[in-house]
Amino acid sequence: MSVLPGCADVDDAAPEKKTFAFDGRTLDVRSHGMPADLVATDRDDIEVTRWFDVGFGADPHSEWRLRAGRLDLEAGCEGFANCDTRFRVEVPKSVTVLRGGRATKLTGSGK
Repeated sequence: MSVLPGCADVDDAAPEKKTFAFDGRTLDVRSHGMPADLVATDRDDIEVTRWFDVGFGADPHSEWRLRAGRLDLEAGCEGFANCDTRFRVEVPKSVTVLRGGRATKLTGSGK
């Protein structure tokens, strides 16, 4: 819950989901400095859940796309405003996951 009126708080945001078909062996996740839990699951595709809260007067921008084995997750605000964002990325257990081009351990729970 937001402490100050008009301030963004990801805990107040409703989750949004997007699913991507994926048949590759390696996925490079680029979250551009935003928190992203990476979770191995029994899925055949990739599912991204995003929590994105925008403070009063913010000019938000957001994009999440998968191209050539690279998953770009971006969200933020322009000008004098604040936004709060968190992502959860569920990937098939058979996929090698990179974070920003570097090997990483999966951080989330498959529950």
